[in-house]
Amino acid sequence: MQSAVVLIPARFQSTRFPGKPLAPIAGISMIERVYNQSLKSGFVCYVVTDDERIEQAVNAFGGKVLRVDDDVPSGSERIALAYQRFLKSTDCEFVVNVQGDEPLLKGEILNDLVKYHQKSAFDVTTLVRPRKRSESDWTNPNVVKAVMGVGGRCSYFSRASVPFERDGAEAPWYQHIGVYCYKVEALLKFVRLPASPLEQLEKLEQLRGMENGLTYGALPTNQKLIGVDSPEDIKKVEEALSEQAQ
Repeated sequence: MQSAVVLIPARFQSTRFPGKPLAPIAGISMIERVYNQSLKSGFVCYVVTDDERIEQAVNAFGGKVLRVDDDVPSGSERIALAYQRFLKSTDCEFVVNVQGDEPLLKGEILNDLVKYHQKSAFDVTTLVRPRKRSESDWTNPNVVKAVMGVGGRCSYFSRASVPFERDGAEAPWYQHIGVYCYKVEALLKFVRLPASPLEQLEKLEQLRGMENGLTYGALPTNQKLIGVDSPEDIKKVEEALSEQAQ
């Protein structure tokens, strides 16, 4: 029995950046970078896609790929279908959902996340990064904040600047990093649930799980990531890679 499998959902179509997974970053496609980094976790990794171009690209660089062509609303539904159709017999304990647009994510942190989950009682675990309130991202609604409770438990996720510090102290806030480690049964429960009121308000699917009783825990990391949402972000990632190489 393997403890975890890493699934990387990747779609070709994107309103802001069509073909994003195949976009070259310093000569290597983004999906290849995400896949190769994920392999450093030590777990078996698959790209889950509905597109032949992405499938061919993954096969070309020697990666593992699963085709799920169903019209589904999110990557979570796509990886759940991939698990049920192709991986159920592996009987793994956890399914790790890695976004295909995080080319700087280090695979080692995925291993740390699974180990953290194994020692906890949470249904789902994720990553957060401590930040300062003086940083501009504190007021950026595109940067999701995690409200942390006792023992690493997440109390809420929001696009708003929360939690509010009434006394004006410089308490840190936590930026949510969209990597999820699910217990298998929690993933399958999650995708059977209808969209919830808070999810629809904030446009954050993890709130669906929270509103239906799933518990979320978070492992802090200081790794700085740059998610690729538009073509302009490619240059930022290339600059970060250049700095790391120096």
